[in-house]
Amino acid sequence: MHIRFDVPADPTYPGRVAAALSSVRLRKYGYIGAVLAAVGAIGFAVSRGFAWGDRVVPLCTALVVGGLLSMLYSPWVRLRARRRSGRYAVAGAYDITDDNIMMRSGSESGGIAWDGVAQVRDTPDFWIVYVGRMPATVIPRRLMSDEDAETLRAHMAERGLLRRR
Repeated sequence: MHIRFDVPADPTYPGRVAAALSSVRLRKYGYIGAVLAAVGAIGFAVSRGFAWGDRVVPLCTALVVGGLLSMLYSPWVRLRARRRSGRYAVAGAYDITDDNIMMRSGSESGGIAWDGVAQVRDTPDFWIVYVGRMPATVIPRRLMSDEDAETLRAHMAERGLLRRR
């Protein structure tokens, strides 16, 4: 297998990459926030039926506010990443073989050996490549031909790396 494709200097591309990488790591804040907000709301409802209820209202308020802020943290980080990354738009390229993934962006280049890849997660726009538990890079499917994308998908599935979201 030998797949090569170019990445144009698109100002929106780095933001999409940052959003894809951060969404994996920030998802837990949404879950934690939902739990905090639900516990706070339940606390409000239960406290109304008891004489001591007025004492727990500040705690319930703090839980609901903390939960909402936690749920808003992930979208805020993604928005900031998209705004800040527009200035990093440089042309690049990917060169993917049976042995490794080579990436070039501007004057920098790097690579990841397939033997070091722990898993690959499938998202709508990218394959997120993990080395250990950390997302290391993304492979953009929309910049590849359909034939190359299917060849790469088969290669990753054969190695047991491909996982659904």
